[in-house]
Amino acid sequence: MSEDIIIIENVCKSFRDEQVLKNITYTLKAGKIYGLIGNNGSGKTVLLKCICGFLIPDSGKILVRGKQIGRNVDFPENIGVIIESPGFLPNMTGMKNLRILAALNGKINNGDIKNAICKVGLDPNLKKNVGKYSLGMRQRLGIAQAIMENPDILILDEPFNGLDKKGIEEIRRLIQELKQEGKTILLVSHNQKDIDILCDEVCEIDNGRLEVLTK
Repeated sequence: MSEDIIIIENVCKSFRDEQVLKNITYTLKAGKIYGLIGNNGSGKTVLLKCICGFLIPDSGKILVRGKQIGRNVDFPENIGVIIESPGFLPNMTGMKNLRILAALNGKINNGDIKNAICKVGLDPNLKKNVGKYSLGMRQRLGIAQAIMENPDILILDEPFNGLDKKGIEEIRRLIQELKQEGKTILLVSHNQKDIDILCDEVCEIDNGRLEVLTK
């Protein structure tokens, strides 16, 4: 049986008087792709931020590899994240942006960064500054940032945003390759086709509650 990588237990989260997450309980196992769907404002991004340690639940707990977020660790280790629009320094190249981010952990070298940029279909030697990138190019760079340190968990919020048909197919293939490498992937997409093609299990958040859907 696959190992339980992320365990979410009775998680609630409110902002002022609005309860956004209501007793969410869910377990993600190693090496699977999980799809998270729901309308805008349903709580999907809030749940992702709680898993990543960017927000702390009001009650309940989230364990990543057995460590409780906000108690044992502030942020889960060995996780790659793209949530909402990727933020980069606009007056620098993609390579320079990723080098700055990579320096925070000091785990990878320029070769690893170039490899990640190539995997998402960009040119690591491109001299154009990120401020002049198209939306799709910025999205690809965001995915490169998420995968460059070879994490075993990926949290991908709308990873296909801004991509054309060719780009969507390329990133779908990349996500399938990452699964073959044994990575656990949680992705949000508004496109049902992405969910159908990629996901082993799908769950929906509606009015703050999570329901597991059969595929």
